Amino acid sequence: MQAEFDKLVQDLDDAALVALHHSVASEAEGRRLKTAFQFEQIRVGKYGCHFKMYKFRSMRPDAEKQLEKLLAQNHHKEGITFKIKDDPRLTRVGKWLRKFSFDELPQFYNVFKGDMSLVGPRPPVPREVALYTLADRRRLAIKPGITCFWQIGGRAEIDFSGQVDLDVQYIEQQSLFTDIKILARTVPAVLSGKGAC
Repeated sequence: MQAEFDKLVQDLDDAALVALHHSVASEAEGRRLKTAFQFEQIRVGKYGCHFKMYKFRSMRPDAEKQLEKLLAQNHHKEGITFKIKDDPRLTRVGKWLRKFSFDELPQFYNVFKGDMSLVGPRPPVPREVALYTLADRRRLAIKPGITCFWQIGGRAEIDFSGQVDLDVQYIEQQSLFTDIKILARTVPAVLSGKGAC
């Protein structure tokens, strides 16, 4: 009887160890997949508050390290925002995601959390905000959004000062009707792929 009980305990121990191993392996695989497909970046929101913004990964993992080498090719000559055509840091899938803004879809979770709105100025990264003038900081007066005037009016083709002007225009004209109009124009603007970088 004692021998049977000892064997039962041993079998239960073995089963628990196997289950624990599978659980740890599944969690590690989940983390690996999350890192491969999800990108998190600190952005600056309303009144300069920082928050974690979510995107689908469109660039190689070392994209930030490669940025320094590419700054001389920046199409935005003011040097605050950075955009280049055919960015070598983009993956093949990433180019497609960027063209149609599918990489932005996880930001609906930021909207759900209250970090962002559907419509509003795009949230900048802290290194950009460090270069802002007082006039540029006007775009931080409201909650950032997924889309706004410059997303439907040219996207990456518009330089930084143009983006600020359009964002300030939105802040001054902000209304439910304006938001509906921008949202309605966002879908065709995105599907056209025009101005994507």
